[in-house]
Amino acid sequence: MTDYRRLRVALLGAGAVGSQVADLLLRHGDELADRAGARLELAGIAVRDVDAPRDVDLPRELFTTDAESLITGADIVIELMGGIEPARSHILLGLGSGADVVTANKALLATHGPEVFEAADRVGASVYYEAAAAGAIPIIRPLRDSLAGDRVVRISGIVNGTTNYILDRMDSEGADFADVLADAQRLGYAEADPTADVEAYDAAQKAAILASLAFHTTVPLEAVHREGITSITADMIEEARSAGFVIKLLAVCERLQESTGESISVRVYPALVPRSHPLAAVHGANNAVFVEAEAAGSLMFYGAGAGGVQTASAVLGDVVSAARRHMAGGTGVGESTRANLPIVSIGHVTTRYQITLEVADQPGVLATIAGLFSEGGVSVATLVQTAVAASADQDADQVTASDARGTARLIIGTHRAADSALSAAVDRLTASDVVENVVSVLRVEGE
Repeated sequence: MTDYRRLRVALLGAGAVGSQVADLLLRHGDELADRAGARLELAGIAVRDVDAPRDVDLPRELFTTDAESLITGADIVIELMGGIEPARSHILLGLGSGADVVTANKALLATHGPEVFEAADRVGASVYYEAAAAGAIPIIRPLRDSLAGDRVVRISGIVNGTTNYILDRMDSEGADFADVLADAQRLGYAEADPTADVEAYDAAQKAAILASLAFHTTVPLEAVHREGITSITADMIEEARSAGFVIKLLAVCERLQESTGESISVRVYPALVPRSHPLAAVHGANNAVFVEAEAAGSLMFYGAGAGGVQTASAVLGDVVSAARRHMAGGTGVGESTRANLPIVSIGHVTTRYQITLEVADQPGVLATIAGLFSEGGVSVATLVQTAVAASADQDADQVTASDARGTARLIIGTHRAADSALSAAVDRLTASDVVENVVSVLRVEGE
């Protein structure tokens, strides 16, 4: 057996991911030593309660509630606690003591990333966070290293497994949102409080991290436009299917060319994706990130976006990288944010909408609606009437498309325009006397 130098590893947290990381470090120590060039000694596991039940049977003597002592004696600190505090303080303590840090904490990096990376730069340490953006999918290292010589133009991705599971079930089974969410909670895909997932806070954090890397610009979380999926209905899913689309919650990070120069847009929302697009074929709780670069062209990264052992794979990959850096010596490589591109609001984005309306079924309505669109320079590309509802004193078989007493449902597809112009058109429709209800508004991506 090769006599490797030992590196002390402090593990913070022993939840679904942390317990798997500890188990793999203990079981595959020899293999990891060969790959890292150093023996990775698990010095301890800091937890709030040493006696709490865990997914994996681990030696009790490894557990401690004294996180600070464990951290200050470590060469590598693995933070898998989640949340902002005390994770932030522990990471800063580790970096201050000269340790490299491995973390999967997307919330912390999205809100305090600059502070963490600056702390690492001051001491020549490195922060590794492959597991923070897409679980087991390797996307951080390709963006930071493999594509460092290229210019990323656009990233569009499914980065939340819970919402993809819900929307995929709704699409394949015609199920209602509430029913599928309840199943997701029962199966462990969704938390008891699913707000972070279904309202897209989780996806927005990941979008901020990916955009910061791709465009070498610090992207604060508050600059990410966010819309969740709670308004998506089975009818909207069926209308999308009839038009050749599937609804996906997408994180979109885009480099824009404006008259004043380059800028970037970062946004998360449910969007219509053509069924021919690779992202449309991402099923269940899987994630996928579609990267478009000037030289490399289109690249897609696909796999498990969550799960204890799957995410542990990404964490251990970072641990091996940190160990190799320790053995090679020298300072860590900091984050590149010198491009400092301006981040614009979603109104600057050029896109197209699909809008479903319920309108008064009477002569002149279509002309009125067309006028409301053209008033703001938006043109209609497609218009489909999908249903007519009878008034209370009519039988359904007496209703015709020209019956003034009914209500028609229209699905309108626009040509591409500035999102600000499209949004203003929706506001005019909402205020119009001929529009009974704006049923849904979805953007189209991936065409």
